[in-house]
Amino acid sequence: MSAAERTLLPSVAILGAGSMGRAILAGMLSPAVEVDGGIVVTNRSAAKAAEFDDEPRVEAIATDDDPEGNRRAAAGAAIVLVAVKPAMVPALLDEIADALRPGAVVVSVAAGVTVATFEKHLPAHVAVLRSMPNTPAVVGRAVTGLSAGTRSSDADLELVRSLFETVGTVVEVPESQLDALSTISGSGPAYVYLLIEALTAAAVEKGFTPDQAAILVNETFAGATELLTASGATPTALRIQVTSPKGTTERALAVLDDADLPALFTRATDAALARAKELAASA
Repeated sequence: MSAAERTLLPSVAILGAGSMGRAILAGMLSPAVEVDGGIVVTNRSAAKAAEFDDEPRVEAIATDDDPEGNRRAAAGAAIVLVAVKPAMVPALLDEIADALRPGAVVVSVAAGVTVATFEKHLPAHVAVLRSMPNTPAVVGRAVTGLSAGTRSSDADLELVRSLFETVGTVVEVPESQLDALSTISGSGPAYVYLLIEALTAAAVEKGFTPDQAAILVNETFAGATELLTASGATPTALRIQVTSPKGTTERALAVLDDADLPALFTRATDAALARAKELAASA
């Protein structure tokens, strides 16, 4: 692997190494990534911190044992990812505010917490960006929405973009669009899993065993997605290819058309967006 193919990152702290924090960490631990200055993660419990004992590239701090752990992690990092639960964010920001180095970049991975909230709790010499990754980050296939703050530079945005590209694709949007993005890519995996559940139930109803149904449906979704990516064709074009005139697929799609799926998804994502705005208002 050439140097040009490597991603170079400065020191990173992940405050709250839960499922999403760990997924992002996995990307940074890829052989294609070099973190100059090391990675520090924080968890509450010693048991959680001990899970990193076999990873020499990561220093894990249990805040139950080290009450200054979040401050110590933040003080040593050029990039600080805040990945705790949204309700915990303001108190955490107040805790680390005076420990952050000048020029540090703080990145929100907390749903519904605005840049304004972060900037209100942090000093002016700290840049803030807001991100919205989704759960396929675990397998390196995330879609991450990324928004600049009022104090962040183009260089800050590019640096954080390169970090999230270690776990997938990044879409830069104004913060005003980030909640809407969360209703599509953020919640999107759940919509896909719901469709898989429903089609699997239909397969079982038609006499297949649960194991057979899972193979039929899971592999169909995986194969269809891979074909979509590899072919470069639109979903519409691929759907038409599968739909023979007067055939079985056409008859099935007619039933789904009667349900008006576009309107249903619009209503669903509108409901998610309304909830995102409620969360932002309460942060």
